Amino acid sequence: MSEAAAGRRFGEGPLSRISALVYTLLVVELSFLAAALPGLAGLVLLDRSAGNLPLAVACALPVGPALSAALYALHRRGRDLADLRPAAAFWRGYRANLGGVLKLWIPYLVWMAIVATTLANLGAAGVPGWWAALLAAVAVAATLWAAGALVVTSLFAFRAADVARLAAYFLSRRPAVTLANACLLVVAGGVTLVATEAVTALLASVLAAALLWNTRTVVAEVEREFTAPAAGPPTGEI
Repeated sequence: MSEAAAGRRFGEGPLSRISALVYTLLVVELSFLAAALPGLAGLVLLDRSAGNLPLAVACALPVGPALSAALYALHRRGRDLADLRPAAAFWRGYRANLGGVLKLWIPYLVWMAIVATTLANLGAAGVPGWWAALLAAVAVAATLWAAGALVVTSLFAFRAADVARLAAYFLSRRPAVTLANACLLVVAGGVTLVATEAVTALLASVLAAALLWNTRTVVAEVEREFTAPAAGPPTGEI
């Protein structure tokens, strides 16, 4: 066996691929925690009371850009053990997508603050019970839309309005993807309720990887239908 042949096979086995994935997830997780630390600290320290809901939503502001950067880094991860730079990819994605993510993330957080405050004060507002169910359904739909919007704006260079339309379009266009993301949302919400927000934050890179896996068909369709052919990373305009 020649050295060239052995070199070609290095890093191609299942153990090497698993090691590269685990390393990438760990580095992306640490980068996510560093980027979202101010908000995460506030979320962990806040009491779980209705009066703190608007403040808790405000603390989630750094989470959107950090999650977007995690999606970017995981999407562009390499499999060569000698050429893994997930931290560099994370911060490159963070800088590139910060403005676009905030244009979508801030309106989403404002809406969630309104919904959460309304749900927490239903008795004082004197609204019927079915209104609470409707608001909860709207909040879930908005969160699923936000997840799809984060994926699109993290991986493609679209205008915010186009990202919003694409995310809404794929909610009904790809029901299997929407259902898979809903299950992921239930898992994340269950972990948060049973444990704390800190535990959910420690699983951020795994949740981001699962979100990417769930939306792989959406990403492929966006790249195929809404971007111009290019040799570099997928970008385009609708």
